[in-house]
Amino acid sequence: MAKPQPADAPLYERDFYAWTQDQAAKLRARAHNSIDWDNAAEELESLGRSEQREIESRLNVLLIHLLKWKYQPSHRSSGWKGTIIEQRHRLGRCLRQNPSLRKLPSEILAEEFESARRLASSETGLAEASFPASCPFTIDDILDPDFYPDGE
Repeated sequence: MAKPQPADAPLYERDFYAWTQDQAAKLRARAHNSIDWDNAAEELESLGRSEQREIESRLNVLLIHLLKWKYQPSHRSSGWKGTIIEQRHRLGRCLRQNPSLRKLPSEILAEEFESARRLASSETGLAEASFPASCPFTIDDILDPDFYPDGE
């Protein structure tokens, strides 16, 4: 359990949620002199990083399931297909809501594939060498709602 902050500690440290609501109200009121500028800037940057992390995470999960789909066809399931559909949907929505991050999946594909390859190996029991060293799918295929490696 987190240790309570002293009553004289800044609101940001005592109650983060209350601080966010207070700062939002001050921004709406254009109370420039009352804004906690440094913490507000830090939190805004953090929000941007969380959008990036969401894209990274969803791409990773999608790659794992595409690898399992391709390299373990006898184990294909509606659960795997559902995960592929869900991750594509949520990834697409995140990219539509954040057009400046549209290139991110292509930029991180190699790194996320490396991780997905290890995790797919762990989840399937197949040796890592069973999977290619570099991603066998294009980013367009990965994001294509109709693409399934080697058919459905």
